Amino acid sequence: MGLHDSPDTLLPWLSAPPIRRPTVLPTVARVLDLDVMRRGLPQVVAGGDRLERPVRWVHVSELPDVAGVLQGGELVLTTGIALPEDREGLARYVRELVEVGAVGLVVEFGRRYFDSLPRALVHAAEQRGLPLIVLRRELRFVAVTEAVHALVVNAQLEQLRASEAVHQVFNELAVEGAEPGEVLRQIARMAGAPVVLENLSHQVLAHDPAGRTEDELLDQWERRSRAVRPPGRTGHDPRSGWLVTTVGARGEDWGRLVLVDEPGELPDQAAHPCQMLLERGAATLALNRLLVRDRESLERQTHRTLLSGILTHALTVSEVALRAQALGVPLESRRLVGVVLRRRGGALPAALEAQARLRDFTELAATAARASRLSALVGALDDEGVGLLIALGSQQEEHAALEAFAAALRRLAADSGKEHLEPVVAVGSSVGSVRDARRTLMEATQVADAALHDAPGTRAAAYYRLPDVRLRGLLHLLRDDARLQTYVERELGPLLAHDAEQGSQLVQLLRVYLEQGRNKSAAADAAHLSRPSFYDRLRKVERILAVDLDQVESCLSLHVALLALDAVRR
Repeated sequence: MGLHDSPDTLLPWLSAPPIRRPTVLPTVARVLDLDVMRRGLPQVVAGGDRLERPVRWVHVSELPDVAGVLQGGELVLTTGIALPEDREGLARYVRELVEVGAVGLVVEFGRRYFDSLPRALVHAAEQRGLPLIVLRRELRFVAVTEAVHALVVNAQLEQLRASEAVHQVFNELAVEGAEPGEVLRQIARMAGAPVVLENLSHQVLAHDPAGRTEDELLDQWERRSRAVRPPGRTGHDPRSGWLVTTVGARGEDWGRLVLVDEPGELPDQAAHPCQMLLERGAATLALNRLLVRDRESLERQTHRTLLSGILTHALTVSEVALRAQALGVPLESRRLVGVVLRRRGGALPAALEAQARLRDFTELAATAARASRLSALVGALDDEGVGLLIALGSQQEEHAALEAFAAALRRLAADSGKEHLEPVVAVGSSVGSVRDARRTLMEATQVADAALHDAPGTRAAAYYRLPDVRLRGLLHLLRDDARLQTYVERELGPLLAHDAEQGSQLVQLLRVYLEQGRNKSAAADAAHLSRPSFYDRLRKVERILAVDLDQVESCLSLHVALLALDAVRR
């Protein structure tokens, strides 16, 4: 059963509880506020600014070398009867507790000490930032440990339940092949905060505002995102409040998943409560990107399998020719022309609607081919495009046949009320054998993706061919390639980061300089700056990028990077 089936089975994970603020370990301050502790009249005598540390366990010990049996996160309870007498011994005792990660020391009066602690002990705790608490009234330590450990166990149980809920939700999403929008919607719902999926160039691929306006969430996104660079694959940035994790699979990273939280530091030794949620969501996105989902008629699926076999070399030349012949599309002794159709940009529809549109799009292309008396394999190439391998007979003129096909496509779309399906038509070079069919299809694919960069209505011709797209089109074609995005970051990253942090416009200044053919005087005039001011900023660009702008090769590389930056900024 699919993701969008009947309401009774739709989205079974919706009952999973939000985990935005799950139960966390009790802090030292929370422990001191327990009724059982308050009976002992606790008083903080040192380290009062460190009471928000989480308590992982309570350990009762009179050993002077207790640090050797601790693991970190413990609140130590003692009567002090075995503590060292001398200043150095007390300082060493505190130092060892801090080094092992103890979060506090509680000393009960009545056995060793009666109304005050040694000044050396208090001084050492204050210097080391270790909370030191005295109990002025005797307590049953076992009652303290029982109360605190109950809180700890409850917190751990709640965290386990949250973990199970997250894994159940995202296992369902992965199995159902959920679209990125649904994955982000679940993350935002469970986290109670907006979430954004971006590529390596900090361009937004998908988002869920979680109740905020899109303007509030996405305004100047690239500049804000570039300023957030936490270490590691997952990290929290306290300045912005963002939690960020890398998205990728099989050693190839292609984006970042960002939870847009409120600014603020996390408690000591505490991970962000939504870290597991975000990482699981990123893994689901990476997995689903590897999946291909097709819902086609048997005829279209067979055609698509043949086209895919040609493009991937999964089928031999003889197998392709034989299967095509059996389908009534003879390819041998014909001139073969690859054609790729792609719809122009716009908001992506929901999953079911997208599948329906792709089926309509494919059938429209097949009908247009039949109306133009063209013999062709017709099938979906991916979620947004349709491919054709047209086999022209000896009496068919190529240009006339392609114009007739494009005209039939437009006419059928208009007649059926599906003008939204009218595509960009891209054509590869004709070839004379099945062996070269892949080349014409690949060329048509490249032309189609690059031609999408053209504004609609700016061409009189019915279709695009390779000479119609130049460097800008090629870079637009490669805009989703992580290697191109990495190239842009390598060439321009420091300058983009400087502009984002300082609010300057040095990238635009560099663009003006290169567009003016490296003529500094003309560039200064075009930038509406005095020449000394322009030259000074240009030198700053050189320092930030560590390049010499008098070198032709450096300028060429930067110019290509700027064009690539335009391509990835969609």
